[in-house]
Amino acid sequence: MVHSSLWRFRLQQIPWRRLRKSCFHTSPCRPYPPISSPDVVSVPSCYYSHTNNNDQSLFDHVLGLCLTAQQCKQVHAQVLVSDFIYRSGSLAANFISVYSRLGLLVDARNVFETVSLVLCSDLRLCYSILKANVSHGLHETALDLYNGMREKGLAGDAYVLPLILRACRYLRRFGLCQAFHSHLIQIGLKENLHVVNELLVLYANNTGSVGDAYKLFVEMPVRNRMSWNVMIKGFSQEYDCENAVEIFEWMQREECIPDEVTWTSVLSCHSQCGKFEDVIKYFHVMRMSGSVVSGEALAVFFSVCAELGALSTAEKVHGYVIKGGFDECLPSKNALTHVYGKQGRVKEAEQLFRQIRNKGIESWNSLITSFVDAGKLDEALSLFTELEEMNDVCNVKANVVTWTSVIKGCNVQGRGDDSLEYFRRMQFSKVLANSVTICCILSICAELPAINLGREIHGHVIRTSMSDNILVQNALVNMYTKCGLLNEGSLVFEAIRDKDLISWNSIVKGYGMHGFGERALSMFDRMISSGCHPDGITLVAVLSACSHAGLVEKGRGIFYSMSKKFGLEPQQEHYACIVDLLGRVGFVKEASEIVKNMPMEPKVCVLGALLNSCRMHKNMDIAEDIASQLSVLEPEKTGSYMLLSNIYSAGGKWEESAKVRASAKKKDLKKVSGSSWIELKNKSYKFSSGSIVQSEFASVYLVLEDLVSHMLKKGPTHDENNYEDDQLWTA
Repeated sequence: MVHSSLWRFRLQQIPWRRLRKSCFHTSPCRPYPPISSPDVVSVPSCYYSHTNNNDQSLFDHVLGLCLTAQQCKQVHAQVLVSDFIYRSGSLAANFISVYSRLGLLVDARNVFETVSLVLCSDLRLCYSILKANVSHGLHETALDLYNGMREKGLAGDAYVLPLILRACRYLRRFGLCQAFHSHLIQIGLKENLHVVNELLVLYANNTGSVGDAYKLFVEMPVRNRMSWNVMIKGFSQEYDCENAVEIFEWMQREECIPDEVTWTSVLSCHSQCGKFEDVIKYFHVMRMSGSVVSGEALAVFFSVCAELGALSTAEKVHGYVIKGGFDECLPSKNALTHVYGKQGRVKEAEQLFRQIRNKGIESWNSLITSFVDAGKLDEALSLFTELEEMNDVCNVKANVVTWTSVIKGCNVQGRGDDSLEYFRRMQFSKVLANSVTICCILSICAELPAINLGREIHGHVIRTSMSDNILVQNALVNMYTKCGLLNEGSLVFEAIRDKDLISWNSIVKGYGMHGFGERALSMFDRMISSGCHPDGITLVAVLSACSHAGLVEKGRGIFYSMSKKFGLEPQQEHYACIVDLLGRVGFVKEASEIVKNMPMEPKVCVLGALLNSCRMHKNMDIAEDIASQLSVLEPEKTGSYMLLSNIYSAGGKWEESAKVRASAKKKDLKKVSGSSWIELKNKSYKFSSGSIVQSEFASVYLVLEDLVSHMLKKGPTHDENNYEDDQLWTA
């Protein structure tokens, strides 16, 4: 239809020679030669000889119909022939706008430079060229153009200055923005809605300046929907749900109807703050209000459903998505795929994934990460292999999120070696690891342990300027302390500027697990004095440190003062620690009384600690009762059977010990053998109970036998009677 409208203006073809002669030297925008096509736009020849007030509206109308670069340049050529563009800044501004819309920034700049020589004080031209550059991300160019305006004596107005503020915001020149704010107040634009909205965006998007935005917002005499949305989004980015909801409710009291941007900001805010139930509530309120549901809002909703495991709720809204025509919305479909995948609904998730036409890496990541979260590692790895094979076909390449998900999945499933192999492949693919990837690899190094690789990763962290990242620093502390390198862990810990709760927990746990109870308690006291409030994990680490170091009185004091001093009620893990602490030093009856008086039913961790204490001190009366409870809680595990059998053996009750073994054998229960690693010359060697002695380990076993003989000469230990039993259980 547009082509036919343009064709009606084609009353005369302009000779190419005439255009070349009249236009080539007057404008850098060289016109195209006339062709017999609807794309060619012409005007009557009467407009070449003289112009009147109707010329502007005619050219503006024809220019507004242009959809291609060729059409726009043809109109431009005819305007140049009429010499009208030099006498009308408005028409030149329109040409700049159209060229900008078509992505022809060079042509737009040429029009501006040519016309501004004649109409040097026309703000419409300045506004159009500034808008063209800002809208295409050329913010430095926009500032240079504005400086040229100021040199010519042109001052900005309510249209020009917001563009300059936007350019400064994108360039993060906050000081310059504040200077412009002062200038706006001086020239009387502090109450202009368009200008103040741009200032709101500036302050709300700058970290730590949302308070300034709120102060400006309160003083606004008039607000529109954009004003409210900017403030809600600003508080959302600061994870401030309370103020975001307050602005949202204030907006409704002012009878300003929320739009899809408003609702999406409210949902995103609650999702980022972990208030998932509120996201579900506000989503249903949004639907009941009749507001338009955006694809981004659906994506947030489905992401929350994945976190809550609310599959039935997601399925209901899935029907709404299909009926409402949102099934082609990529963000919502990716999020919905993640919901089904995370709940282990592999077929439904993969079916949704296959329906996506133009799959980007986000779609692949949604399915791969959901499979990893659901424990479907084999499916995730299969999909990852398919993605690598598709790289040459669809040009979609695995990014850092994809690699990190696969590495994390292998680590969670206990396949640390595979995680390291994928990390090496990631490096060969020249994908730069982020902080999450590094933390995952450091965690694997801590568990194996692979201290040499951990040190290499530490060097990589320093080279890539991630050494100030709190997540990476905490992971390094955890890695070094778990590997027994407490000095290195302490150095990294002390280098952390703003230590958080995880930092303190890592160092306290590190000292405690290696028997340095006093140092762990000293760190705990430092943590309290620094104003960092402990959590349940901290107190587990402290009680465990007391247990390993035999600090009975201090451990008792901390346990019984948890509620009063720290406002934390003891949980199963804390009871397990205090029972282990008392049981190790022989206070088995006191530990048994604590278990009996627990306000909740004791779980395996508590009963296991008490049973182990009974084994250490040969208390058979309590052991039999505890073992029967454990066999009910864990009928398919050998732990309780093994401990009880060892207790009977240590007390000389061989028949009872044999009965326990026979009961376990009848149930076909076998103990999973323990394993240890030793790293020698960049190679790891694995030892496990009951394994066959290999020739390369022969010298190592000779050293171990020598150590055992030395220990036996120094006297009996609690576990000397259990070695042969362990061999029987793992056979």
